[in-house]
Amino acid sequence: MQPAYRPRLTPLPEAPEVLIIGAGAAGIGAARTLQARGVSVAVLEARDRVGGRALTVALRGHALDLGAHWLHAGPINPLVALGRARGERLRRAPQESHVWVGRRPGRADEVRANARAFARADRAMTGGAAQPGDDRPAARALPPGLGPWGSRVAQVHGLVSGRPLEQVSLNDFPSMEYSDNFFLADGYGNYLARLADGLPVALAQAVTRIDWSGGRVRLGTADGTSYRARALIVTIPMMVLRDGPAFTPPLPNAVRAAIDGFTTGIYEHAVLHWPSSPFRGRDRLAAIHGRRRTPPGLLTRIDGTPFHYYELDLREAAALDAAGSGVDGVRRHVRAVLADLFGHHRVRDLSIPAVSTWRHDPWSRGSWAVVPPGHAPARQRLHEPVGGTVWFAGEALSREQWGTVGGAFAEGARAAVAVATRIRSGTA
Repeated sequence: MQPAYRPRLTPLPEAPEVLIIGAGAAGIGAARTLQARGVSVAVLEARDRVGGRALTVALRGHALDLGAHWLHAGPINPLVALGRARGERLRRAPQESHVWVGRRPGRADEVRANARAFARADRAMTGGAAQPGDDRPAARALPPGLGPWGSRVAQVHGLVSGRPLEQVSLNDFPSMEYSDNFFLADGYGNYLARLADGLPVALAQAVTRIDWSGGRVRLGTADGTSYRARALIVTIPMMVLRDGPAFTPPLPNAVRAAIDGFTTGIYEHAVLHWPSSPFRGRDRLAAIHGRRRTPPGLLTRIDGTPFHYYELDLREAAALDAAGSGVDGVRRHVRAVLADLFGHHRVRDLSIPAVSTWRHDPWSRGSWAVVPPGHAPARQRLHEPVGGTVWFAGEALSREQWGTVGGAFAEGARAAVAVATRIRSGTA
């Protein structure tokens, strides 16, 4: 689907000092930072749009995100502060959620028990039992005694981690504290695209070759175009970077091992238009217990509209892929799950106008990069430049905000500051 907003891009400079591969959040953050420091830059993007895995589309007159939707970690997310400064229409995510048990709303005692279970798990996995640098599987930190809520806690934490907790390093487990999260009235993808206004970006320029020999960088693209610069910032997702572009000379073994050691995080969603949904109140998560099949995640009444996000985790997406279901199969599955939960009469007016497929997108190959147990040092390794000419950036390199647009933007800015400092000092 086409983005709701396309920025006004400018031509590339003839002799840029820095090249950036990728016009997602990291590439945009890097380009804005370099321009602010007076460094000429050119951004090459393989897609025909900017924004990477943040994409807002217009559906029935509403702005809906097919990728990133939450502005996580408000106090440290640079896009929250920048959004406020720009007058973007931020709204705080509600802290309360819907709790359903079977086909009925949870009683007051069940709502409290659900909240206690999640709070206990969050404390155990982000503090308490989790020590700085703890690199064991996150599943081992789940506290005992969660009772009937335990399976739901593990399911939700696996969803927001991108993989089952057995496959995620506790060192990088994300906090489930939602009190400082935000949404944007007209979509995260639109906001990010507006941040690209005026940037020198060339679209449909898939880089296939990177030569970083001789203290300079030379890039080649799929259409045969060549580019040269003094330095390069690579913001390609780790899942894509594992297979290309080709580096000459090859990357050092330690750098290659750091890249290859990340695993693929899956977090997809189906956009529901569901006027008769039983949920009321905008932007509230729904926790559903006690049924054989439940949505791994369900965000209800987006901005008070009839739109909802049914969120698929790795297990659900993998099962549908194994069945060869395709997008229509996802739609049938979602409808069947909701009909089982709420009754067939309740889903008669349900339509599913869009389904995300980041795991099949050749320029994403997943929703974000996950650090498996034992691989936590990779992020710091990739912070170091290669040959004084190649820097890496992106959500995968953020310790505090990994898997998020804010983390990617911050990492792009970090790399850009390092590059600009090197160039202005005359060492690049």
